Amino acid sequence: MNTVRMGIVGLGMGGSHARKFLKGSIARAKLTAVCDLSPERLAPFEQTTKVFARPEDLFDSGLIDAVIVATPHYSHATVGIAALRHGLHVLVEKPISAHKADALRLIAAHRNKKQVFAAMFNERTQPCYITAHTLVRNGELGELRRLNWISTDWFRTDAYYARSGWRATWKGEGGGVLLNQCPHHLDLFQWIAGMPIRVRANCFFGKYHAIEVEDDVTAFMEYSNGATGVFIATTGEAPGTNRMEITGDRGRLIVEHNTIQFTRNTVPMSDYCRKAKGAMATPDVWLVTIPVKNTVHDPHAAILQNFTDAILDGVPLIAPAEEGLRSLELANAMVYSSIKNKCVDLPLNAKRYAQLLRQLIATPPSVKTKSRSA
Repeated sequence: MNTVRMGIVGLGMGGSHARKFLKGSIARAKLTAVCDLSPERLAPFEQTTKVFARPEDLFDSGLIDAVIVATPHYSHATVGIAALRHGLHVLVEKPISAHKADALRLIAAHRNKKQVFAAMFNERTQPCYITAHTLVRNGELGELRRLNWISTDWFRTDAYYARSGWRATWKGEGGGVLLNQCPHHLDLFQWIAGMPIRVRANCFFGKYHAIEVEDDVTAFMEYSNGATGVFIATTGEAPGTNRMEITGDRGRLIVEHNTIQFTRNTVPMSDYCRKAKGAMATPDVWLVTIPVKNTVHDPHAAILQNFTDAILDGVPLIAPAEEGLRSLELANAMVYSSIKNKCVDLPLNAKRYAQLLRQLIATPPSVKTKSRSA
């Protein structure tokens, strides 16, 4: 195979991906078929590709080698499993499903490891986050002590939520800001620092918008080594902030505005704490500005190219789909913690969360409530 024949199911976000292929932005890949329930969404592609209304018909067509699943969240598992069973390479949009139990079903369907199975976590291609990941994982900060991410630059208007009936509902999306906007930052949080062992969160449902799902979240996390983390997200704040701060034994890392600032302790703080003579003394520091490569690129195209290269050349995936379970588990755990009003140990009980989600679908929290409970 010299060229990957790509198909796309779901032409909402998938429409943007389709246009990249048609423009030739992805080397050695050709868009050969698309699928959507909406004739209006299919119409612009009828002259350039084969169009289908049903995923099964697309999968049976023999026209594609790989497929991008860009449907609403709940169908990611169903469509993804069907594609894997047809022997196709699969790339799933974020989140890989609406809840952990479905995600586990999807991951279990990936039995043939020759099939490339990826997720659209395009923020992993941003140079500032790649650098932060490298610094932390290589031990440049030493043992981690504290993590904080203020992720509030997701402001959305009421018009945004009115665009589609499935948006901002438990039945349609399975959640709000945590399932729609924040899978990327939750993914980066665990990709850089690892998974916590415990979560305690306060979610507010319809705090800023007439929706039934969470649009404001503050979560506290505990790690196995005693480190703690805070994650703050909302779609109701403007101007918003996107600032990640990580403190370790050897200093502090701040990622903001596509720049990285590293305040490096000349002596690890644990050593200094034991040996310093002054009661109020602090370690001397070096202020290090870390150069970051030009961030003017297309992160989505980078993932699509990596997916193609993995199929043709066997290169490692930037975002294997199995790793999408982690950010989804964090989102689910935050909602579960808030509604149950308690700390949640990880791994999350997938069966119990699926049961809670069914309850939320049947009886959503009252719109405009500022309570954290259902």
